[in-house]
Amino acid sequence: MELENMKFDLGFAREMDEKDPIRSFRKRFAFPKINGKEFLYFTGNSLGLKPIDADNAIKTELDDWANWGVEGHFRAKNPWFNYHEMFTKNLASLVGANSHEVVAMNGLTANLHLLFASFYRPNVKRYKIICEKKAFPSDQYMLESQVIHHGLDPEKCIIEVGPREGEHLIRHEDIYNAIIDNSDELALVFIGGINYYSGQLFDMKTITEHAHKAGALAGFDLAHAFGNVELSLHDWKVDFAAWCSYKYLNSGPGSIAGIYIHEKHGLNPETPRLSGWWGYDKDKRFLMDSGFHPMPGAEGWQLSNAPILAMAVHKVALDIHCEAGMKRLRAKSVMLTAYLEFIIEEISNSHPNVSFEVISPKDKDQRGAQLSLLVHGRGKELFNALTKEGAIVDWREPNVIRLAPVPLYNSFSDLVEFGQLLNKIIS
Repeated sequence: MELENMKFDLGFAREMDEKDPIRSFRKRFAFPKINGKEFLYFTGNSLGLKPIDADNAIKTELDDWANWGVEGHFRAKNPWFNYHEMFTKNLASLVGANSHEVVAMNGLTANLHLLFASFYRPNVKRYKIICEKKAFPSDQYMLESQVIHHGLDPEKCIIEVGPREGEHLIRHEDIYNAIIDNSDELALVFIGGINYYSGQLFDMKTITEHAHKAGALAGFDLAHAFGNVELSLHDWKVDFAAWCSYKYLNSGPGSIAGIYIHEKHGLNPETPRLSGWWGYDKDKRFLMDSGFHPMPGAEGWQLSNAPILAMAVHKVALDIHCEAGMKRLRAKSVMLTAYLEFIIEEISNSHPNVSFEVISPKDKDQRGAQLSLLVHGRGKELFNALTKEGAIVDWREPNVIRLAPVPLYNSFSDLVEFGQLLNKIIS
């Protein structure tokens, strides 16, 4: 399937849809409707659509709860005692890790705080953190509170690397230079794998290499990268990472998150951590002994028993994602964003009174399934009009509309219909 001689035309888009090897997955998701017509949905970078099989998955667990009560921990169809183990293989595949390096647990920011308890341990010499400017606010708050928790000053400890004057993207050399300039005092490099605002995909492998060369650790927030782009965390020697599963993975609002910890840390029982019951050696967990003996790998960072109802949907979503395959998803994603960019440019060229500026990277290898449009002059007005007409997009202050064509369920025809609607509104 190739995008040659692109046309802003529904016939062309339908031809592309016919050639799409993963087009059938669209039928496995529920699209919201307005007046009986499906929304044009482009906010999978905020909340993915509901898998249709989610209902049956939750009902199975509800029935087992009704039939077994507490015995469901061992006698349910999917015993709750080791429920999280069902995800291990697929999670490891999605992030490029060994099975013992990943686990599904908690929420994203809670997991980041747990990981920082292990991997941000400032001392007199090393205490600085390098992060990207305009990181997702929850990451900013987490970083500030971690620094303050250690009795330090965020102004002196947190070094933000942002775009240069007049630019929208962060140059990688500026990140590398910041690492070099602060190498003697640097404790940690922590960056979002994909920036939520611009959709910029960072070179996590090279960032990790520079951090390690400086004697620091490297961790990543993969909220916008997980299930969106191909990852090889183990081979890149990333120290730790965390993600949510309700965006591109479609596990449901606020659903279960996950972590990755490189085996050099995870298999070392002396690695400091905040511990809990479910991270204890499972063969001895019910002996109720004092003294913490962690399970090997990322599982040793678990705190409490699994939230089964949320995990039931996570299982459905994860299975769908891995059935489609990350290589095929990424290949289609690149084509969707390229076609959307073409349509935006066609519309912008035909309407001189409205100025669109795509601030996401032009290079397909440096962006995920997202285009961020800087709309000069009529941004919020345009966003409101799109929403009223049934196109669900995302607004970010001061004047950016984010569009996320998700390869699992968005089609090329969706993009043409969106373009036609956009044309209608601005005309």
